[in-house]
Amino acid sequence: MSGEMTLFKGNLPDYLKNRSLSATTRALMGTSQNKRISIRGGVFRMMVGGQETAKSDERTMQVVIVTAAEHVSRTFYAGQYEEGEQVPPACWSADGVRPDASIKEPQCQTCANCPQNVAGSGQGDSRACRFSRRLAVVLANDMNGDVFQLVLPSKSIFGKVENSKMPLEAYVKYLAAHGVNVEDVVTEMRFDTDSATPKLTFSPVRPLEENEHNICSLKAQTQEAKNAITMNVAQTDGVVEKRLSVSRPVAKAEPAEAVEEPTKRPTKKQEEVPAKDAAALVDEWDD
Repeated sequence: MSGEMTLFKGNLPDYLKNRSLSATTRALMGTSQNKRISIRGGVFRMMVGGQETAKSDERTMQVVIVTAAEHVSRTFYAGQYEEGEQVPPACWSADGVRPDASIKEPQCQTCANCPQNVAGSGQGDSRACRFSRRLAVVLANDMNGDVFQLVLPSKSIFGKVENSKMPLEAYVKYLAAHGVNVEDVVTEMRFDTDSATPKLTFSPVRPLEENEHNICSLKAQTQEAKNAITMNVAQTDGVVEKRLSVSRPVAKAEPAEAVEEPTKRPTKKQEEVPAKDAAALVDEWDD
């Protein structure tokens, strides 16, 4: 066997080099070795094939967001949570507008009019149907490495800027106000220690160098990146094959955090993005 494999080393034609493993190859391997990063318990955990292989006590992680799902998705689970449960969602929507066509008994024909989208349908005043957003990211210290999925719940997506802590939507608006695309910078994700449930806030670290930008642009076109931002039945429980996760995993289910309906926020001075030019923004990164 080793002699046969030696024939392949360094002898593959250029068009076969540096290819990601295909779905067919992965299926025939028999055992999933897909990677994700979970933040269960407020700790970054490396997961391979559903098993934890490493964890970090650091409160931050730097990534590059290479692409994102076009829409905010929604997920509804029926019944009460029980420790160790592994159940599929009762209803879900990839675009946040209508239930997926695969749902046999949708809660409503439209998400906006759904009774699970009413305040109080979940725990306390929350809504039973949860929001999430799927991103494809690469680690800033390994841009040539794997593409991971990052699944964000509503608290990490929506909300005001408080004490310079920006949820995703505010962070992207902040960059856009300075003419900067989110794919063009190294982003720092930080646990919000003031939150009772795992919540991430975001801030820019530095612009990408030209070679880094080229690498990340290619990563955005890979099948791994496309899979990372595509919602399917397996992913609706907060688990995908490669991801950075802030949702509950199938293997070790966790209580879902309460999700609030995003609203159109009026323009207020405390919510406006500070008026700075791009040069000033880069100066901040250099500090």
